[in-house]
Amino acid sequence: MTHRLIRGGHVLSMDDAGREGTLDVRLRGGIIEEIGPGLAADGAEIINAEGCLVTPGLVNTHHHMFQSLTRAVPAGQDALLFGWLQALYPIWGRMTPEDIRLSAKLACAELALSGCSMSSDHLYLFPNGAKLEDSIEGAGEVGIRFLATRGAMSIGESKGGLPPDALVEDEAAILEDCARVVDGFHDPSPGALVQVGLAPCSPFSVSRELMRDTAVLAREKGVRLHTHLAENDEDIAYSEANFGCRPGQYAEELGWVGEDVWHAHCVKLDRAEIDLFAHTKTGVAHCPCSNCRLGSGITPIRAMRDAGVPVGLGVDGSASNDAGNLAAEARMALLVARVRDGADAMPAREALEVATRGGAEVLGRGGHLGQLAPGFRADVAIWDMAGLEAAGNWDRAALLLAGPTQVRDLIVEGRDVVRAGALVGVDTRALAQQAAAAVARLANGT
Repeated sequence: MTHRLIRGGHVLSMDDAGREGTLDVRLRGGIIEEIGPGLAADGAEIINAEGCLVTPGLVNTHHHMFQSLTRAVPAGQDALLFGWLQALYPIWGRMTPEDIRLSAKLACAELALSGCSMSSDHLYLFPNGAKLEDSIEGAGEVGIRFLATRGAMSIGESKGGLPPDALVEDEAAILEDCARVVDGFHDPSPGALVQVGLAPCSPFSVSRELMRDTAVLAREKGVRLHTHLAENDEDIAYSEANFGCRPGQYAEELGWVGEDVWHAHCVKLDRAEIDLFAHTKTGVAHCPCSNCRLGSGITPIRAMRDAGVPVGLGVDGSASNDAGNLAAEARMALLVARVRDGADAMPAREALEVATRGGAEVLGRGGHLGQLAPGFRADVAIWDMAGLEAAGNWDRAALLLAGPTQVRDLIVEGRDVVRAGALVGVDTRALAQQAAAAVARLANGT
């Protein structure tokens, strides 16, 4: 492939110099080679971005893609976290390996259309022979970068946990499979399209021993750690009743803080826990839509960022959002921060920074992704600002206040994933029809 030149767009680089303006971006060999005004074509394939905003690809730091087949389930629509889980566990237990593959493809397709060039996924149940590679296969059919985390649940209802016994696994088998998937699928290279992390589901569904042993294994293998933490008041009460401490202390005692760790939600972290995360550079996946949907609260993102906590955004599972649009999630992050802390608490450019370089840092890719800068990977989102959504907009870079929530073009590692508003190589109508058939089967109890 010849090199490519994105020409004439309003570039919001998110780089250290804060470059912004009408600039050209040259892509070669999967890398951003050059940025500047009026770059010579030099035989490049020209991508005309006049009238468009050009940003880094967005980065999604928390998802449960298997839940894409259980959106808006009536029994869970108005429940708090624990009741919501108990309503959905039986349905998830009927899923097949094909459902896992299909749901990952569906979730990645939706994310890509919203400008997301990289996503993590937290798959913590493996019914009916499902494996982590089922989700990796589905994501690969779309083409965004994918951090597949091998989740787990080991404490069922009979032992005081929340999930049904049929969905939990033996802890020795969990650790064995964790080693298998890291060895088989993790790519540590700067341009990696697939990486693997380890992710016991939550403090209320696994043992202390599994949390500790997983942290040891992840560090032996050089991969990242992920789980849920301090999501709502029920979560805090469970930790205090069962562990005699708050979630932050629990995490610290078990080795679950550090630059290689990120926790989802963290709605209820107190000041001491925020300071702990800042000191250890432990990351947070902020999931504002899901937190609102489940009535969990508003994460103190302003206090976290001011303290130096790495923060990215996550759409969370599509059963608690019930969507997977990362641009819309970034707008929600901006809005709830202002509800909590005032109208000046989250400027539009900062919210976009959290959605790009913030997410890249949280997922351990901050040196290669999240910025439009020479030497960074060629992950670029191009937003057409000429449509109705942006009509009347005085500041194109304020995308999250007045702009489209779907991209015109999305480029990952220099290759088109979305072109002219459509996914490349993915029949979205057929994909939706496959999802509808799967939902009908799951709803019928089969």
